[in-house]
Amino acid sequence: MPLKISLKPGERFVLNGAVIENGERRANLVLKNKAAVLREKDILHEEDVTTPVRRIYFPIMMMYLSDKADDKLYDEFVLRMNEFMGVVTNPEVLTVCVAISRDVMAGEHYKALMGCRKLMTYEAERLG
Repeated sequence: MPLKISLKPGERFVLNGAVIENGERRANLVLKNKAAVLREKDILHEEDVTTPVRRIYFPIMMMYLSDKADDKLYDEFVLRMNEFMGVVTNPEVLTVCVAISRDVMAGEHYKALMGCRKLMTYEAERLG
């Protein structure tokens, strides 16, 4: 199934590791095959990895954008997820953590990133 992306003027996104920036007008793109795509709002820069959930999100994002398996990224994800789950007591949040872990193990990195967005909301409420 094709993926349709609507871009605002000047909006950036990453497509299979390449950073692409839209021109001055709104644009629509249709991707006909599987590709690693992240919008600018979903991209986390290394200097912004400042909270426990962001430390989980970042290695998943890097695995998603990489074209090859990287044991160091996976190990970093496992370490950070274990740390987070070790201090969280909310059963709903722990369920999200388990789902993210399953998605990562299944190679469903984009789905895992969207699960991390839920954790970011939870974290923002706690740290807020």
